[in-house]
Amino acid sequence: MSKLARLRKAGYTQVTFVAAFAREAARLGVDASVSVRQLRRWENESPPPLPHPSQQEVLEAMFGVPIAEMGFEVPPRRDEAARRIGDDGEVKRRAFVTGTGALAAAAILPDQHGPRIGTSDAAALRADLVGLYAVDHRSGGIPAKARAKQLEQQITRTLSSSVYTSRVGRELHTMVCELACHRAWFGYDGGPPGEARAACMEAVAAAQLIDNPLLQVRALNTLCLLAVDAGRYWEAAAAVENAYGLARQAGAGVTVRLVISLREASAATHSGDLPGARRALSRAVSYQGRADTDAEVPRWARFAGPVEVDYATAAYYSREGRPERAVPFLRSAVAGLGGGYTRNTAWYRARLAQTLLDTGEAEDACHEMTGVLDACGGVSSVRLRRRLRTFEQAAVRLGAPVARDAVERIREMTRGGSR
Repeated sequence: MSKLARLRKAGYTQVTFVAAFAREAARLGVDASVSVRQLRRWENESPPPLPHPSQQEVLEAMFGVPIAEMGFEVPPRRDEAARRIGDDGEVKRRAFVTGTGALAAAAILPDQHGPRIGTSDAAALRADLVGLYAVDHRSGGIPAKARAKQLEQQITRTLSSSVYTSRVGRELHTMVCELACHRAWFGYDGGPPGEARAACMEAVAAAQLIDNPLLQVRALNTLCLLAVDAGRYWEAAAAVENAYGLARQAGAGVTVRLVISLREASAATHSGDLPGARRALSRAVSYQGRADTDAEVPRWARFAGPVEVDYATAAYYSREGRPERAVPFLRSAVAGLGGGYTRNTAWYRARLAQTLLDTGEAEDACHEMTGVLDACGGVSSVRLRRRLRTFEQAAVRLGAPVARDAVERIREMTRGGSR
């Protein structure tokens, strides 16, 4: 194997090297490029064809060694020119940059003394990250946040103290960004809001650094929810507009746009902009009707569908002061949730119970609430606890005998303040 091939394989495939070469040339302001075919000639021919001076400059910047140490035969005139460029008196800056072969590996693999992390190790970490979705759906944001914190610490240690290729490193950086998105969502469900907001900002910055607009969209969607909770409706609207722009930039499918339109509808509904909410809901219905055309949907957006559109429509009617119109949409949303969504089922049924109470249907409301209390014993969610207490307070004001059992059970369940 040639010297250049060994240097290249420490961090790149032939295809990714060509792309990295173009990026480095752009950073340096040098008019230089290389093709996979030319790279193969450099790596396989003996002697390899000599790079042009502009290509030489990029290669030396990427690997940190002079091209002579990459296996190229450099004619004296080229070598003398390089030495003249590097003659900066006593400082000799060019000699510092290209004078030692030890810099090459360090430029690609930041720590040569830690354990080697390969694609299989990254895949195992990815599987742990994907498992957080199930924890959240089944048990709520509080236990999911604890697991996410442990996994983030593990990946951060790996990034700091291990040896990995650029491809594996990018996957690890992406997982750190996704974990920040997770923590933001878990904080929305389990609190505290300040931590959730900070995680959103961290996720947005991390997604920008790895140039992943879809993860920026994900973080902005959660920021919109947090802004609505805080009454910062202008911020929620700004998050929505930015998310739409990033989705267009990324060429996102209609399911991602459906998620954004649902956040837009929520922000408009809570702010009292009912015409804006109707427009957003109409947009959501259009997106949902075309969702089967999506070739690929990010995992974080797969929840979006008819259930969420029904739930958002019910919120609109409740805000409009017509809870009786909201009830059938909430019943449809509850019926449409599949298995494994324990927390969301409890959320939606609690909202249905409250809405039935608002329409004066106390018996049906308490029946729904009893179902929530029977099913949510293993769910740790601040938002769910808040909904239970809201129902309890409304039921107490109503004073109906049928509500007494539900009120007592809610008080017993929420007394410890951990659910």
